[in-house]
Amino acid sequence: MRELVAWRKEQRAALIARRQATEPEQRRRWNAAVEANLRALLSERAPSLLGFYWPFRGEFDARPMVRDLIERSWRAALPVVIEKNRPMIFRPWIPGMAMVDGIWDIPVPRNGVPVVPDIVLAPLVGFDDARYRLGYGGGYFDRTLAALTPRPHAIGVGFAMQEIDTIHPQDFDIPMDAIVTEAFIRRR
Repeated sequence: MRELVAWRKEQRAALIARRQATEPEQRRRWNAAVEANLRALLSERAPSLLGFYWPFRGEFDARPMVRDLIERSWRAALPVVIEKNRPMIFRPWIPGMAMVDGIWDIPVPRNGVPVVPDIVLAPLVGFDDARYRLGYGGGYFDRTLAALTPRPHAIGVGFAMQEIDTIHPQDFDIPMDAIVTEAFIRRR
């Protein structure tokens, strides 16, 4: 188990470094393609409550798309870590609302009654062909998806260059229902 923990830590560091080393113009092109693929996938559903994440360390930035979806009758929510090693909650989000710094100084809604999203966009540090995601190592998204009732449709979002052969999934890892990158949509 120690070897796996060390391996995952090394993979995370390498994948994050590779993503952050990507030229800004290339990342803008990838963001546009990821957004187009996400819009295609979301267009199959009626407007609902979309849980998304605030971009961090070169991740795909869903905010422009989410603002547009809100104008089209969707609702949005952001994850909030309330307690370490526990599931997150989601609080409703609208552009311009009061935010505070959460874990890792990522902005989160200051207030709001917890909601359960119908769809959750989960950031990918890495992922494999079986749709398992490698996150930042805190287990927050897996814990949260396991705890939410009903379980939201989970979409891992990242870039194709983050794919690895396997993340060596453990019992607590939850496969995504879909993975969306600039190059493909991979579904269950």
